[in-house]
Order: sequence, then structure tokens, then C-alpha cells
Amino acid sequence: MRSIHDFANEPVVRFQGPQNAGNAHAMRDAIAKIRGELGREYDLVIGGKRHRTPEKIRSLNPARPSEIVGVHQKAGREHVEPAMEAALSAFESWKNVPAKERAELIFRVAEILRKRKFEFNAWLILEAGKNWDEAEADTCEAIDFCELYARAALHLAEAKPVVQIPGERDALRYIALGVGAVIAPWNFPLAILCGMTVASIVCGNTVILKPSSDSPTIAAKFFEALEEAGLPPGVVNFCPGSGATFGHGIVEHPKTRFIAFTGSRDVGLDIHLRAAKTQPGQIWIKRTILEMGGKDSIIVDADADLDAAVEGVAVSAFGFQGQKCSACSRAIVDAKIYHAFCEKLRERAGRIEIGDPADNVYMGPVINEGAMKSILNYIEIGRQDGRLLAGGNRLVSPALRNGYFIEPTVIVDVDPKARLAQEEVFGPVLAVIESRDFEHALAIANNTEYGLTGAVYTTSPEKIERAERDFHTGNLYINRKCTGAIVGAHPFGGFNMSGTDSKAGGADYLYLFTQAKSIARKL
Repeated sequence: MRSIHDFANEPVVRFQGPQNAGNAHAMRDAIAKIRGELGREYDLVIGGKRHRTPEKIRSLNPARPSEIVGVHQKAGREHVEPAMEAALSAFESWKNVPAKERAELIFRVAEILRKRKFEFNAWLILEAGKNWDEAEADTCEAIDFCELYARAALHLAEAKPVVQIPGERDALRYIALGVGAVIAPWNFPLAILCGMTVASIVCGNTVILKPSSDSPTIAAKFFEALEEAGLPPGVVNFCPGSGATFGHGIVEHPKTRFIAFTGSRDVGLDIHLRAAKTQPGQIWIKRTILEMGGKDSIIVDADADLDAAVEGVAVSAFGFQGQKCSACSRAIVDAKIYHAFCEKLRERAGRIEIGDPADNVYMGPVINEGAMKSILNYIEIGRQDGRLLAGGNRLVSPALRNGYFIEPTVIVDVDPKARLAQEEVFGPVLAVIESRDFEHALAIANNTEYGLTGAVYTTSPEKIERAERDFHTGNLYINRKCTGAIVGAHPFGGFNMSGTDSKAGGADYLYLFTQAKSIARKL
């Protein structure tokens, strides 16, 4: 039997260099194949039955907004009850399926993702605007979630109480909660959606799955993998739809047992509030598993390796266009090296290649027009809060096909309490803040309402120890970038308004999707 102790991360495929020419060729072939499937219509799937609706969701390629990636049904309030009934019905049998069988199904899902990795990568490139490496990392993370959570479920099934009382047989069982709503984001539309869904169902729960309206095609492809692996009807119900109607209806339903959500602070708090209100007929306290936003800082101390710090800040700030809750949004730099750091960062940002991610350039488009307008508005705010050092514009040219491209933007001399230093932008915009010393830098790093990721560049063991103790963030990195959490090695989740510190990708994540039942039998 597979064990949590033999888990290993999925090897990442590389595309650069002549030694990887075969991988690059296969990736181009996969993109060409997927382009032939663009514009297909996908159904709602409730209890295994397909449904179509008058209203549609049309997902677009953000690099080429005239290109429709997929046409999807739009679940409304009228679909809430059928989805719940299907999930409740499936729960009665699924909760009793042995953990080993549930885990084996998830291992089959992992194998399907593994065999079709380049195809899933291509969907991530065309629908989410990821470059090849970011898409590969997303798909590998999804596979890792399947492999780790399936093993964790087997481990939970063998859990024993610490003490056996003489004359008794004492047992501890982790049992399913019930029907959960999984509300997934667009920025990791395969990995996070897969992780929350797999964690739910491997524990015996059933799911009403609402993907983001910006990435429903990737979600539909994942759902197809679940069906191919043999998931019974109703265990997962595929329901793209409006957050204001279908989403609210599922969160508020008295039979919803838990909500797993990844997204913005405001939406997460609204879900938490709605879930906290007891509905007529509700017999439990709903559980919320929330991963929300961040305003993540990298501290660069005076004794840091300056070139390494500049590189770490740049890739953390501008990787996937800054559209990660873990992205570096603030660089806090010691006054002694501040000007040298800013000059090196300006030069590094200017070398970033921007274009269609299908061509595997480093930086692609932001996700949609609304996001682009919001980011450009923050850049204007930043011009008032500080001094524009690099970028600051939307890129428009015939080659860019009216895509949602924004230059990597660096704004320096920002006050630690300015809006640009406090509010989540979720785009390729970095605020640079000057600190007097390490003590001042830590105070600035902790001055937001968030606490998701952070990093420190320093060669001082004393300062590293101080950061480990006092930098209040769920994921802290020393002398490396603050993005790129690896499943198993870096359980991911933040403090304060960054969420419930759920630690996705950790061995203990499944406790959030179960409840412990202690059983004592007198002999």
C-alpha cells in the first residue's frame, strides 16, 4: 500500500535549451491540438446528468480576447436545490466507500493528469494566460495534490488513539463531513481547484464545484478526468455559475456542511459571514476553509547578496504577471543599499519579455479587461504615492492582438502606509519602500492586514532567527523568492486577512475535511 512517507513531487518538465527540444516540440503540438477544440460548448453536470441553460459563460483567451476558449452553461439559483439533492444522495453511499478505494480513484486521476500533462498545460496557457513553465508547475502541483492527499487519506484511515485503556478496544475514526461547496479561483485553475476537490472527496464528502467564470474550461477538463477515473455520479457536480445567485445559494443552503474557497479577501469574508448565519433546518456549524489575499513583502537587508535579492524580487513580483496571492507586492530595502537596489531592479524589469504565452515568453496578459483596468488604476494611484521607476503602461500593438498586457511596473519611494503599500493589486505592480534598518523593515513588513508569504534576504544568522520569530506570515522564505510553494515541503496558507491558515499541500490538510469520532468498546 502506498504511504505518505513515499510521496515524491511530480518531476517538472523543462523546455529551454537544445537538450529539451523534444519537450518544446511536444508542447507546441499540444497547443496546436487544443486550438482545434476552442469554442466547444460544455454542460452543467448534476448527478451525472447533463444540462444546458439559456444564459452562457464564454471564457476568452486573455492574450487574444476575440478567441473564445469555451462556452459554458450558467448555473443560477434554480440549480441550487438539484445540485444539493444530487450531492446528498451520492453522499449516502460515497461516505461508506473504503478509504483505500477512494484513494485508488484519486491515484487514477493523478495518472490521467500525468499522461495528458501537455494538454492540460495548453489549456492553462490559452485560458489563463500562463507561460509554459507556469502552466507546467500548475499541472504538476495538481498531480502532487492527488498523490499527497490520497496517501494522507490512507494514513487517516489507520489513525489510532494515543492510549488503549485495559479492558477496552479504543478507536479513532476520521469520518466525512457531508456536502461541500468548492469555489475555485482562476489564477491556479487546475492545481487549486483539483486540490480542494480531491481533498474533499478522498475523505468521503461530496462536492458542488463552482469554478471561476474566467477559467471554466480547465475545470471542465478536470471534471472529465474525474469521470474517466470512475467517479460515481453526484460525488462531484460541475456547476459554473454566477457568484451572486448560484454561489450565494450554495453557501447559504442549510445542507451545505463546508465551503472551501480560494480568492479575494472581500469575497472570502462575505462567504464567511453568509456561512455563519444559521439557516432554518440547519443542524451544524458550517466550516469555512478560506485562502484569501496577500500584500506580500520581501525584506532586503544591507548585507544581502544584492544580485540574488533583485532576481528574487523580480520573479516574485512579475511571474505570472503578479497574479498570485503569494506574489511580492512590496520590496522593503535597507537605506544603505536602496539606490543601488532600485537601479538594478529597473534594469532587470526592463529585460522582461512580454507577449503571447503560447510563444513561451516570460510575461503574458492579465486575466481580463476588468482586472487590467483595476491594475492601471492602481498604477495611477502609485504615481501619486511614489515615483514611477519602470513600466506603468498597457501595451498595445498589432502583434499583441488587443490582449490585456501591462508592463512590469516598479514604483519607488512609497510610504509604508500608502494605498499602494496596503491594498492588494493582483497584477505586475511592485512598491519599493525604504527602511532605516532591519528592525524598521520588520515593522513595515507586519503593518498590513494580511499575512500570507514573505521573504528575507540577509547573510546574518541573527537576523534570520529574528525573522523566523517575528515576521508574521504563514509562509516565510529565507534568501529565496516568496512564490513557488512546493506541495509537501511548503504547506501553504496565511494569517490574518489572508485566510484560515489552512495549509494546503500539507499532510494535515485533510483534518479540515473530516470530523473525528472516538469509539470505545468494552471487551
